[in-house]
Amino acid sequence: MNDYFSLHLEDDQIRTISSIGLAHLGDAVYELLVRAYLCAHGRATGKGLHRAAVGLVKASAQAERADKILPLLTDEEAAVYKRGRNAHVNTIPHSASRSDYLKATALECLLGYLYLHGERERINCLFSVMMEEDEHAT
Repeated sequence: MNDYFSLHLEDDQIRTISSIGLAHLGDAVYELLVRAYLCAHGRATGKGLHRAAVGLVKASAQAERADKILPLLTDEEAAVYKRGRNAHVNTIPHSASRSDYLKATALECLLGYLYLHGERERINCLFSVMMEEDEHAT
């Protein structure tokens, strides 16, 4: 039986996954991190919790957070980020600029990649940097 919570794929397996596939998984990783963050910081109240989560997962917020971690990325991580940014997306939501949406896709691609590599500690490190500003506000 596979342990999908602690999945770790080999490089060859990960390379076969499209940028959009990595971003699809990374979107879920980011969403889970945001929800856990909000609960851990006492924002676990119905409608307010949902609004806070939506505010953090929208493309513009992800793009802003991606900019915060770009200088910290290794060469390998930067290459994965660029791969995600250059992904061929068919539809961009009206609420997002093309630039923000591509940055958000790149961030999600990176998170999906790190997740499949089993790099939980690295994900947490990058997420902590992304959320630093918010932690000081709570």
